[in-house]
Amino acid sequence: MPRSAHAKHLIAVCGLALMLAACSSTKEPEYVERPVAELYNTAQDLLDQKEYQKAAKAFDEVERQHPYSLWATKATLMAAYSYYQDNKYDDAISALDRFISLHPANADVAYAYYLKALSYYEQISDVRRDQQMTEKAMQSLDDVIRRFPDSKYARDAKLKKDLTVDHMAGKEMSVGRYYQDRGDYLAAINRFKKVVTDYQTTTHVPEALSRLTECYLALGLTGEAKKTASVLGYNFPGSEWYNDSYNLLLNKKQDSDDESWWDSTTTAISDLF
Repeated sequence: MPRSAHAKHLIAVCGLALMLAACSSTKEPEYVERPVAELYNTAQDLLDQKEYQKAAKAFDEVERQHPYSLWATKATLMAAYSYYQDNKYDDAISALDRFISLHPANADVAYAYYLKALSYYEQISDVRRDQQMTEKAMQSLDDVIRRFPDSKYARDAKLKKDLTVDHMAGKEMSVGRYYQDRGDYLAAINRFKKVVTDYQTTTHVPEALSRLTECYLALGLTGEAKKTASVLGYNFPGSEWYNDSYNLLLNKKQDSDDESWWDSTTTAISDLF
């Protein structure tokens, strides 16, 4: 073989060898099964070190390598907790749904439902935004309260539900004020009514009643305005909203100076609508 041809052949062989070496270097590391206790303890150490993302993956590896072990059941829940701590709420909810589906009778299932509710609760956005996450939080908190009424998780869920209900009422008030400011009084009335009827225990009810009074007066519905103001005065006599409504009605009265309407017997919110 001529020397030049031999050199070309040698270069081609070396190039092929280099290509094969490069390909082999990009291969996935060889799978090595590790003892379940070792995997779990590694994951727990990462969690203790607040390496939440790594801990979640390590707990997932426990379930992947030893899916039928008792450790795998606990690892699924701990992976969800790690995702929750890392603010990866969708991943946490997915892991919790899997845990609840596979282990409905597990001693930790109450905590799984509770952690799922928290994962939604932590995502509740500003009242000016869409409230789909708030509704999911409400449903999940209700699940905890209904399924585990005597648990410590139910007690905390009730407190968070109250805050969630107040948040949803705040959303309705925000939309109602938007319509009122633009003179769309019928749309505003529907929103304020919803607060009064569906969220009676929230802090937004006095304002909702006051704004209903304003909207009724703007539409010339003096009788409805008086009725609403009467309920406001009876239930929240010391509030600034009552004082505003009272003064507004006094300034708006047209037919007579008789103020006996203020002693209306309609005092219950449930009698309004």
